[in-house]
Order: sequence, then C-alpha cells, then structure tokens
Amino acid sequence: MKKLRVFISGQKYFGELVLNLCNNMPFVEVVGVCAPLDDKYITKTARIFNIPVIPAGTLNADTMPDNVDVGITAHSFDYIGTRTRYKAKIGWIGYHPSLLPRHRGRSSIEWAVRMRDAVTGGTVFWLNSGIDRGDIAYQDILFIDPKLYGMEPKKAAKLLWEHHLQGLGLSLIETALTDINKGIIIKKPQHNAFSTFEPNTDVKDVFKPDLLMLERYSSKSS
Repeated sequence: MKKLRVFISGQKYFGELVLNLCNNMPFVEVVGVCAPLDDKYITKTARIFNIPVIPAGTLNADTMPDNVDVGITAHSFDYIGTRTRYKAKIGWIGYHPSLLPRHRGRSSIEWAVRMRDAVTGGTVFWLNSGIDRGDIAYQDILFIDPKLYGMEPKKAAKLLWEHHLQGLGLSLIETALTDINKGIIIKKPQHNAFSTFEPNTDVKDVFKPDLLMLERYSSKSS
C-alpha cells in the first residue's frame, strides 16, 4: 500500500508530538524534518528514526525533499514560501491555537485570555501566502475556565496550551491526515469579516490600546 509521504517543519515538544503521531500512523511515512539542529525534541527523535533533518531557516523548494504529499507546520517559525508550498503535492497544513479567523498571530492564546473570551479552540488550516489566513480544514472549541482570567496572561496561556490546546491540535492533525489519506480534502474559506490579528506580546514595544485598558481593569478588580 502506498503511504502518505509527510514532511514536518517544527520545533520543541509539539513538533516531537506531531512527529511521533505520524510515526505511529501506519499509512504515513515521514520523509524529512526541518528543525533547529540543537532541538532536544523533534530533532533528537528524527535522528533516532534516521529521518533527514534540514536546519531551521534553510527550508525552501530546493532543500525540501521530492515526492512530498503533505507538509505540516508544528510550532514552526520558518516561513513556508510559495514554491515550497507548491512542492507538496496536496499542500501544507498547520495548526493554530485559536478559532480562526479570530486571533491570528503568534500570541493567540494569550490574547484570548486578555480579551476574556469565553470560548477558544484550535484550527487546522491550509497554508497560503498570508499569516494564518488559509482555508480551514478542521476546528474544535474549548471553553476557557474563568479562573484563568485572574492569572498573569502568559501563565494562563501556557496552562491552556499544555493541558488542552496542544492535545486538541494533535487530534485535529490526526483527523486531517486520516481524511487526506482517504482522498477527503476539506477547505473552507475564512470569514474575514470576523478576523482579528494581534501583535506578538513578546515584542517589547507592542502598543495595543485595548490591552492597556484590560490591564487597568484587571488591576482595579484584583
């Protein structure tokens, strides 16, 4: 039986989880990984299974293996350019921890907490030239425990990711690969009228007036 040939661009623990997921799916063959060479998770695991590793920052259509069916981004900070995307026969999918088109950007979980969203979730989508703007394949929701609003937002976001959204992402990627292998391709355009994009909160000079309002509100109510 012909296997689904997968290439993963990722890093850290989530990258390793996606690699292990793919290795455990009998119809999937991981043909390569793009990751930091000193990564203790996905790179280490790839070498154990003799999977070729491309250094992070060097991925392009020339360095990517041939005959890839599906590319996956798993906590990847590498930009997947047009030629690289089209080199995968079926396309590239990625996981974003929000209900796209809401909270596009790197700090999506933290912004859901800062804005006191009652519901968040995760989305597997098809990569395109925009940031988190590709067609949606699969989504699932998650209710946010109101207790998290009283925490420092980064800590709350970390808890949401580690205890809920990370596992949700694995489940959605597993569903996507299973369907793709069966020839089921789901692509639903995002509704841009409902989109939001917030800046990376790790950048020191972020200016977001509503963020300042939220922080003042939090200090008064605590």
